[in-house]
Amino acid sequence: MSAPVVYISGGTGLVGSRLRKTLTANGYQVVIMSRSAPDTLHSIGAADFIIHLAGENISGKRWSARQKQRIVESRVGTANQIYDALLAGGQPPRLKAFISASATGYYGTVTTDRVFEEDDPPSNDFLGDTCRQWEAAADRFEALGVRTIKVRTGVVLTPTGGALAKMSIPVKLGIGSAFGSGRQYLPWIHIGDLCRIYLQAVEDATMRGAYNAVAPDHRTNREFTRTLARVLNRPFWFPPVPAAAMKLLLGEMSEMLLTGSRVSSEKIRRTGFQFLFPELEEALADNLIAARQNVD
Repeated sequence: MSAPVVYISGGTGLVGSRLRKTLTANGYQVVIMSRSAPDTLHSIGAADFIIHLAGENISGKRWSARQKQRIVESRVGTANQIYDALLAGGQPPRLKAFISASATGYYGTVTTDRVFEEDDPPSNDFLGDTCRQWEAAADRFEALGVRTIKVRTGVVLTPTGGALAKMSIPVKLGIGSAFGSGRQYLPWIHIGDLCRIYLQAVEDATMRGAYNAVAPDHRTNREFTRTLARVLNRPFWFPPVPAAAMKLLLGEMSEMLLTGSRVSSEKIRRTGFQFLFPELEEALADNLIAARQNVD
C-alpha cells in the first residue's frame, strides 16, 4: 500500500521545510508546490492532503499599497489556483483534507484584556481582513465536502531565520529592550509544536474549522525580551524603543510590534494535543541550542 501523499504550497520556507521532515518521518510522501515547480498543480488530483503555507513575508517590506496587495494575493490567489486546478480534472477530488495556514492577526492589531478564541470575529484592520480573505479561500474546499482546517499561527520560534533571529540581534549586543509600552502580548509557538499541529490536522479526522496555534504561556513583549536576554545570558536594561520611532521607521507595519493581545490555545488542547514546549524558557533554549548545533 502506497504512502499517503501530502502536497505543500510554500514548502521551501522555514515552516514548510521543517514540516516536510515531520511528515516524511511519519510515513507520508510529500510533494512541494512552488513557483519553481509549477507543474505540480497539474498533478494535484493525486493529493490525499493539501497544506497551504504559501504567502509573501508579512514583515519583509514596508506596507505600501502594492506590498499589501502582494501579501493578500500570495495567500488568497494561491489557494484559488489550487482550488481551480483540483476541479480541472473533472472528477470528484480524492482529497481527504485541505489545511491552510492563517495567523493570529485575524483578531487584529489591538491590545486588550480579552483572550481571543476561535469563535471571535475578524478585525477590520489590514491583518484581520487579510486573514479573513485567506480563510474564506480555504472555506471553498469545505463547500466541496473536503474537511478543512485553518491554523491561526502566532510568532513561530525557529532555530535559524524568522522572528527569533531578528529579536536576538540587539539582545546579543546588550541593547535588548521592549517595544513601545512593552505591555502588548506576543503570541508564540515553537516550530516543532506547530509542525505537530499540522500532523495532527492531517491524521485526526475530527478536526475541522479554525484552531489557534499558540503556546499556552502568555507573555508580554517586555517579558518575552527579558526572558530571551536571560536565556542568552545577556543584560536587559536598555530603555524601551519609543512607539513614535518605530512608526517612523516601519510605518503601519509597526502596529504588529506595538500591539497584541492574548490568544487562547484551549481548543487545540481539547483535541488531546500536548505541547512539547508550553513554556517560553524551554522553547527559546531549545531553539538556541539547535542554532548553535546548526540543526533545525
